[in-house]
Amino acid sequence: MTTRTDRPQRADARRNVEAILDAATATLARDPDASVNDIAKAAGVGRVTLYGHFESRGVLVAAVVARAMRDSEASVRDVDLSGDPAAALVRLIEATWQVTLRYGALVVAADQSLPAAEMDAAHHEPRERVRRLLEAGRDQGRFRTDLPVSWLLTTMHTVTHAAAASVYAGDLAPDQGATAIAATMLGLLTPPGQVVPELAAL
Repeated sequence: MTTRTDRPQRADARRNVEAILDAATATLARDPDASVNDIAKAAGVGRVTLYGHFESRGVLVAAVVARAMRDSEASVRDVDLSGDPAAALVRLIEATWQVTLRYGALVVAADQSLPAAEMDAAHHEPRERVRRLLEAGRDQGRFRTDLPVSWLLTTMHTVTHAAAASVYAGDLAPDQGATAIAATMLGLLTPPGQVVPELAAL
């Protein structure tokens, strides 16, 4: 039976969890090496409270990444992927990059903290969306067919994360990220012997 005393405790716990996740997202977006102490301070809770909800920094980062991926999925779900697959890919990259910028260095923190299996699971839906687009492009003769789709997916994932890391390191301006990713991927995806399309023409 639920008592009146239990209810505020559960409400407080929910507020603490949300405060910790919000603080971790903002803190890790600025500094992927932020410590548990940094995050607890930003959330306005003690280490004991934080560890009461998240048993380790890795578990906390995983929760932050899972929430960020859900938000990201909602942001890119409605991107128009009809028409020319190359142009659709550029639109998807641009939308995805805006989400990536929103979360800043969190991408770097995730790469540093999470096992490869957890990263793959977090990226399942985005990968499937790109897979479908790549397969459509291959069917229409717009994308190369001499390399496995799995390799093309891995390359796009790697290039996107490399762009995020480059922005964090100061080697790439934030507003150049989408262009760099799109140009790299179109150069890779264009079938041998065909002219790589210009971004401005798509």
